[in-house]
Amino acid sequence: MKKSIMTAKGLSKSFAHNGGQVHILSGVDLDIYEGDFTVIMGASGSGKSTMLYALSGMDRATAGSVMYGGKDIVKMSERELAGLRHSDFGFIFQQMHLVSNLTLIENVSVSGYLNKKRSAAEVREKAEGLLKRMNIDHVKTNLPSQVSGGEQQRCAIARAVINEPKLLFADEPTGALNRRNTTEVLDLLTDLNINGQSILMVTHDVRAAVRATRLLYLSDGSVMGELNLARYDSAEEKSREAQVNAWLASLEW
Repeated sequence: MKKSIMTAKGLSKSFAHNGGQVHILSGVDLDIYEGDFTVIMGASGSGKSTMLYALSGMDRATAGSVMYGGKDIVKMSERELAGLRHSDFGFIFQQMHLVSNLTLIENVSVSGYLNKKRSAAEVREKAEGLLKRMNIDHVKTNLPSQVSGGEQQRCAIARAVINEPKLLFADEPTGALNRRNTTEVLDLLTDLNINGQSILMVTHDVRAAVRATRLLYLSDGSVMGELNLARYDSAEEKSREAQVNAWLASLEW
């Protein structure tokens, strides 16, 4: 039986506009399970990224709760949320947000230093190992502007996992990459998941969605469909893609 790592109840997000309320999320009830590669899909404007940010505490929900580790993220102070992001959560975005005047290994290491759970030497060793795993150790002393977009995103993944997060959030992580770099990044995320990393990812790309063990479809701020899949196997990619496309078509995507 799957173990829930995070539970949302009645999660809502709205904002005032022209004298009325615009509802982005509408009372979402949702469990995120340990070890799953959960992917959220939906049309543009369906609330995908808003839900990811609300679940992670990067944005405040208007109503509802997000229970994690026995505490409600919605009620946490900014200080508590900052601590949670350093200790338990990792983040990958479409735009890599690397520090331009730091080398790749410095970009990865700085997150480890902020966590304050390892010595400087241990952080450096961990960063070295991650860059090797991401196959970018040969450019570790380069600045972000001196490497490709795919290498930048692999660096961002290394930075996101250096503190061994219990849950990795990814918002369109392949959205700015070409096909080859997209495949490389998805392979890395899949490998992380196979090795036990819980992942929650937002995407509009079916090529990325087929890596999921669990797909959720969001429409008008509500979860309208769910598809559970076996662990990804590249030999079954075509049939898996057909299955996902058929499921999306049934939801009028």
